[in-house]
Amino acid sequence: MFMPFSVNGPDESATRLAQIADAGIDHVGIGDHVSFFGGLGFDGLIRGAALAAMHPTLPVYTGIYLLPLRHPVLVARQLSDIAQLAPGRLIFGVGVGGEDRHESEVCGVDPATRGRRMNECLTVLRQLVTGQPVTHHGEFFNLTDAVVAPAASVPIIVGGRSDAAVRRAGVLGDGWLGIWNSPTRFASATAQAAEAAEQAGRTDWAGRHGMQVWCGFGATREAGRAQVAPAMELMYQIPFQRFEKYTPYGTPEDVAEFLAPYVEAGCGEFNLIAQAADADQTIAAVAAVRKLLVSS
Repeated sequence: MFMPFSVNGPDESATRLAQIADAGIDHVGIGDHVSFFGGLGFDGLIRGAALAAMHPTLPVYTGIYLLPLRHPVLVARQLSDIAQLAPGRLIFGVGVGGEDRHESEVCGVDPATRGRRMNECLTVLRQLVTGQPVTHHGEFFNLTDAVVAPAASVPIIVGGRSDAAVRRAGVLGDGWLGIWNSPTRFASATAQAAEAAEQAGRTDWAGRHGMQVWCGFGATREAGRAQVAPAMELMYQIPFQRFEKYTPYGTPEDVAEFLAPYVEAGCGEFNLIAQAADADQTIAAVAAVRKLLVSS
């Protein structure tokens, strides 16, 4: 499970993390943006490292880190450091993003090249995290005997709705993270990713698949919608109706009922971007959804 993490200062962060862990929620998640719609955002790996340091056991899931906007050698250094500070507690969800093309442009990345750049970033990064020397001369990066040590054992989950992202998950990732898709699409996409992994000769394919889902909680469906709709409109700058059919809202029972078909389709993890009246209600609602899904 995922909690949107927006708090005031380290003391409140530590308190909320303890609440999340005590509630039985599986992990805490953070997004990632450099300059989103006018400058919003925070660095997912910096925030992830800080949160991992504030709790001794709770895993941290980046959902999703905009890898094409960074240099893979620098990212490999960050992953190696986090793997040492919090062994086995980072799930590295990555993607190309794209809701705000200007974000890519201000990072010096042509939005039209994001897919190719992502493939090359992942190719280089997967080699670098082994701790072995990497020589690579490609379209975007030129490396000779680049080494980042020690090695970092971090699962890399590739997010994205497109067929290209799904294939990328099979060839270069350890699983796929879906968003804004139906259970039918989820099942077909994970099968497609597995086929791509097989065709690529992967012997280390983990098939770790999940869904990232915005949701709203309230005593009624209308109250839940009132929590999530304005949050999504503020984030993405488009009407909520564009997302509504993929966005559950209402009581925890309503949200769990919506998510159950994804579990049946093979979803092993949910990153719930949950909205409620306050943090206490959000944590309680996410914990209730987890309990309902696990017991069903």
